[in-house]
Amino acid sequence: MARRLRPVGLDFIEDAPIRLTFTARTAAGPEAVYRALAEDVAGWPRWFGAVTLARPTHGGAGREVRLVGGTRFQETIMAADPERRYAYRVDETNAPGVRALLEEWLLRPAEPLPGSGTDPGTGTGTDSGAGSGTGPGTGTDTGSGAGVGAGTLVRWTFAADGPALFRLALAGARPGLGHSFRSAVRALDARLSSGRPDGR
Repeated sequence: MARRLRPVGLDFIEDAPIRLTFTARTAAGPEAVYRALAEDVAGWPRWFGAVTLARPTHGGAGREVRLVGGTRFQETIMAADPERRYAYRVDETNAPGVRALLEEWLLRPAEPLPGSGTDPGTGTGTDSGAGSGTGPGTGTDTGSGAGVGAGTLVRWTFAADGPALFRLALAGARPGLGHSFRSAVRALDARLSSGRPDGR
């Protein structure tokens, strides 16, 4: 049964007891990535493997999302800044334990690291996070990408609150969330690069 969560504002991204942050790189530019995130909501299942349904609600001010396994979310769009940021708050869910949840996607043009001749998306990736309180802290995951000095750095922050058992479970889920995010960004980039963002 769906439960209403605590309403939070955008400042929850910084203040949440649990914050997981993952970063990956696309060859596609910020404009194309933003369109796929914010304007083609129904297209999410075509590139985000964990999502089975996504559709805009309330004239585009909200979203309904369903995940593999039956988890459901009713969301409110909190920020839609073209080519820069897309954020949404979960208002209702059937996921156990969670009390508040906000997700933010930040986009910025990718650039090579100064003096290194390499780009931030090259390599195997890391997941290093300093703990915050009793929560799992912030994990930063830099995934693989293509093309030096071009494309988009995509940063996804998962900010949540819940009891101790929920925090512990989320800490254990961090590697899986990072893998899901990296896979989704790779699939999205391949779709955008193929010129078929609508999946046809």
